[in-house]
Amino acid sequence: MAARVTPIEAVAVADATPSATGSHEVGAAGWRASPPRLLWLLVGLWLFGIGEGLVVASSLGNSPWTVLAQGVGEQTGLSVGITTILVSVVVLLLWLPLRQRPGLGTACNVVVVGLAIDATLDLIGHPDGTLLRSALALGGIAVVGLGSGLYLSAALGPGPRDGLMTGLHRRTGRPLALLRAGIEIAVLVIGALLGGTVGVATAAFALLIGPAVHAGLRLIGPWAPRR
Repeated sequence: MAARVTPIEAVAVADATPSATGSHEVGAAGWRASPPRLLWLLVGLWLFGIGEGLVVASSLGNSPWTVLAQGVGEQTGLSVGITTILVSVVVLLLWLPLRQRPGLGTACNVVVVGLAIDATLDLIGHPDGTLLRSALALGGIAVVGLGSGLYLSAALGPGPRDGLMTGLHRRTGRPLALLRAGIEIAVLVIGALLGGTVGVATAAFALLIGPAVHAGLRLIGPWAPRR
């Protein structure tokens, strides 16, 4: 049975599909965007970061990559948003041996998501109350799905993590689902060892993010500007 590919993976693969020349790199068009398309991208990334920030604010666990970012922050004293940016830069460096090139969406992803996480946490902090925290976690996952629908449908290059996954898939031939699971388990374990929060929201994120992104793409995708 073929491995199931999530909506994020499907769009990332489309961004990394070889051209007629055999190149797997994002073309020049990946750096050109009309003002509506750029706005679509930036709003999507900002919403993505807000959603991640809401999950962090719940204190019930984080998505795997944010567990890593939070763990790095625990060891360095930096905010989750700043460490998210730094982790993204390191992941981009891993693209070099994979011969991946970023697009405008990749570059914006590195900066905007981390800033949005910090802005969200500065605004709402870490509220008390189980019901409120649960609502933050579930609401955050939904907002990540909506932001993903906006960002991915802009089609301006994969994010650092998606590009790493598709680059490894291209070089190794391993199934995308297997690579995605392996990478996220690895960063989750490392992040937890560094002090990042793993909990029920981590499990909820793993179970619900695929359907949330799928819903976001179905809701938002048809309205996306194409130029």
